[in-house]
Amino acid sequence: MPDNIHHYFKREWDETTGDELTDSWGRSTFYFETDDQYIVVRQVQIFENENALKYDTEYVDDKFGGLSEAPIDMEEFAEYSITKEEFDQVWNTSSYNGLPE
Repeated sequence: MPDNIHHYFKREWDETTGDELTDSWGRSTFYFETDDQYIVVRQVQIFENENALKYDTEYVDDKFGGLSEAPIDMEEFAEYSITKEEFDQVWNTSSYNGLPE
């Protein structure tokens, strides 16, 4: 398998974060882009209040969250597969410049 193969996933999260900074934002939806080893290279988290957190290999984390460190488990995520186009639409239309400190 060529090393330029990427995989895309969308997964609803039916709980709040439990974190003091983001818990009031509500439930969220995660979007992941992984490499061929299912390591996350880009990630977007869209909350009910429309806040978005975006991370990639160049902007890995901040006080609100961070890029997933664990590879995607295909047994758990297979049913959440989406297209590159769907992921790119969310990535390109959501904005996140690091929320105010």
